[in-house]
Amino acid sequence: MLSLQTIFGRGNQFYNLLEEAAVAAHDAARALHAMLRESDRQPALDAFRLARLREREVSNQISQELVDSFITPIEREDIEALASALYKIPKQIEKFADRYSLAIQHLEHIDFAPRAAMLEQAAGVVVKMVRDLRRMKLEPMKALGDELRTIETEADRLMLELYGDIYSGKLDPLQMFLLKEFFEILEKAIDRCRGAGVVAYEIVLKNS
Repeated sequence: MLSLQTIFGRGNQFYNLLEEAAVAAHDAARALHAMLRESDRQPALDAFRLARLREREVSNQISQELVDSFITPIEREDIEALASALYKIPKQIEKFADRYSLAIQHLEHIDFAPRAAMLEQAAGVVVKMVRDLRRMKLEPMKALGDELRTIETEADRLMLELYGDIYSGKLDPLQMFLLKEFFEILEKAIDRCRGAGVVAYEIVLKNS
């Protein structure tokens, strides 16, 4: 007869796959920050597409494991919700990189790096939160959630400063449009991180 430890240990692959998805999202954010802080800022899109491909493969693996596995360490709906939330992060980052590659000649004097740094930081917190799921400890997860909320709040503050630049009258219409579009994509990527963090926190809240 199988022991309970053996039975429940079989669910660890879900934690491993979710962590792999979170790391792929963080790698995409790190690649974007690295690109935007380089002096020439020439986009190398392979890194973003690779991260997105890794995320898609992990998502497919999770779906297959949910079909094949009788035992899951947390509710199936929660695994699906977190996998979906994590998948959206590199998807949003790749969207920025693709559009940036088309408009780079109009963006030479715009510094996206500080916001990209906040995105990388937020994605790093998400990795910690996903790794902490194994412990199901509420207080450490709450502290990480608060850290993620602080990053999001600071990003919102920077967006308000951005609107001041947009409506200052110093930019031509094309620059105004591009500035608003690209910073909003970055803001939404941070929101995607926050969304994944909320799902992770709610899982621990339910199971702790």
